[in-house]
Amino acid sequence: MTEQLTTTNNNNNRPAAVVGDITDPQRYVEDVVARSGSSFRWGMRVMPKDGRAAMYAIYAFCREVDDVADEPGEAADKLEQLAEWRSEIDRLYDGRPTGLTTRALLDPVRSFDLPKEEFLKVIDGMEMDARAPVWGPTLEELMMYCRRVAGAVGMLSIHAFGETRPPAPDLAVTLGNALQLTNILRDVHEDALNGRLYLPRELLEKHNVATDTPDTLLADPGVASVCAELAVTAKQAFAETEEMLTHLDRRKMRPATLMMAVYRRTLAGLEARGWDRLDQPVRVSRAEKIWIVLRHSLLS
Repeated sequence: MTEQLTTTNNNNNRPAAVVGDITDPQRYVEDVVARSGSSFRWGMRVMPKDGRAAMYAIYAFCREVDDVADEPGEAADKLEQLAEWRSEIDRLYDGRPTGLTTRALLDPVRSFDLPKEEFLKVIDGMEMDARAPVWGPTLEELMMYCRRVAGAVGMLSIHAFGETRPPAPDLAVTLGNALQLTNILRDVHEDALNGRLYLPRELLEKHNVATDTPDTLLADPGVASVCAELAVTAKQAFAETEEMLTHLDRRKMRPATLMMAVYRRTLAGLEARGWDRLDQPVRVSRAEKIWIVLRHSLLS
């Protein structure tokens, strides 16, 4: 799925309302971001105050619905919670949200014209995970999943960036694909041990990979070829994103540029490690992230 997220959900199938003693909506979403450890924080830090507040709220929403899909439990219960999130998005756009995250979203929805359908697409993506563990989707299903869990976030983000003119919408989807494919490649081993496999069926069949169980999958030498081929797709998406950035306001799009730089470095690290050592994690260090932020801040 997307980056592993940690928030506190209540148990009455409603969006989370309080973490600890935090009852202020903006403080709540800022706390979610601060505790997440996500690379997305680095892109948010370079944004103007209003846009940054919008991104905090967007991120907190994504974090909470992701938790619903990821946490242990029955599929029916997860789908019920996600259905409640749909109702909460309806309340948000009616101007009467009830949760802290959606209350934090109220001003950004109005100020940045955040599209309702993209919030619903994120929920669609979480429902794909909640119904049953994904295991070897078709390429079409994988790209639909990427569009929902990553491209939709990108579409919301460009509104918060204040740059929605073409080709920004295409960039949002393309970069979302690149980021999500990098996440998938980074987490193949961990996902498989948790009963999930996001590598596309067509590539698994092409390289004769046995996918009967996590053990047989991870022991199959053909997985390295699958990952290498999928990495080419991710790199192409990064290159297409970079070209599209030349047609947009680079200062407004700096958060996207920073995220792309961090994830490109992650992908490069995965390739340097090798696809035959999936159990060895690769992460971009805090020092590297700071260097990326400084470099792009000085060049923008």
